[in-house]
Amino acid sequence: MSQLAVKPRSSTSRLQTHVARLEQEHPPLDVASVDFTVRRPRKVIERYGRVLDYMARTELEVERNVRELDVLMPDPPELDQYFYRHVWGPQELQHGLILDRLQAELGLPLSAPNVSTIPLKLRVLGGIAHVAAVQDVVRMLYYLTGMTTERSAVLAYQHLHEGLVAMGEDAIADTAVAPIRRQEPGHYAYYQMSARQLWARLSPWQQWLTRRLRSISFAPVGANSSQELRQVGDMMLAFDIRERAEIDEFARTVARSETELLWAQEAGLGAPSYVADAFARCLELARTQPPLHEPCFHGRVALLDAEDA
Repeated sequence: MSQLAVKPRSSTSRLQTHVARLEQEHPPLDVASVDFTVRRPRKVIERYGRVLDYMARTELEVERNVRELDVLMPDPPELDQYFYRHVWGPQELQHGLILDRLQAELGLPLSAPNVSTIPLKLRVLGGIAHVAAVQDVVRMLYYLTGMTTERSAVLAYQHLHEGLVAMGEDAIADTAVAPIRRQEPGHYAYYQMSARQLWARLSPWQQWLTRRLRSISFAPVGANSSQELRQVGDMMLAFDIRERAEIDEFARTVARSETELLWAQEAGLGAPSYVADAFARCLELARTQPPLHEPCFHGRVALLDAEDA
């Protein structure tokens, strides 16, 4: 049973019920439950090697993300803290361990997540978040980031699942990717409900500050350097997101709830420009910047080619 006390009625109790349901119905996945059989490892590495590296790293960095949230929100609502420490965190960590194990089974290097270094800008923001009104803005940014992150994850796992099934890799598609994908929408729903509830309580200046900070700080999940942004671009290429119209559509899907909340006054806005421009930048880097771990991926493919000869 969940340790979370659920009180009847009120928007807070609906969130509590949601978190309790996530905890009870979607426990962290067991690596031992996954069938890591891969029929054509060379093809999987060629198409999804860098994608797996990026996705495993970002999932494993949940350990650092939890520390960041503790810094950013010195006095968070009890439910938020319970959610990210006891529900979201453990689930995401297992996602990362499963994807990292898949990389090992393919003979690829394990991920190198940053699990300890908290950026100075987050420490500074956390320092001023002791002011209650500012912490509400920080909380809003947390929910917005959570929404776009989880929507991106749902789309990424959907693309990955469809691609693996098309390649005949049903074992890992159905026992690894599909179970991971099923857990992501529940996280998104938590952020969405929380964001709607908090946004309605923010004063006009808090809403203005939220829009301003969001527009200058947005970045795809796990992308804090040019090489990490390039990994996002690699993922987009693997999923055949290449043209500006496709980028814009991806951005619209990722940021739909954010657009509805923050930019409702701008009728007809497809997606905030900062979201689409960020993904376009990732794609540009993927096409122009040398990739991470290129020798490792190519070396493994060459070895498999030699074994097939």
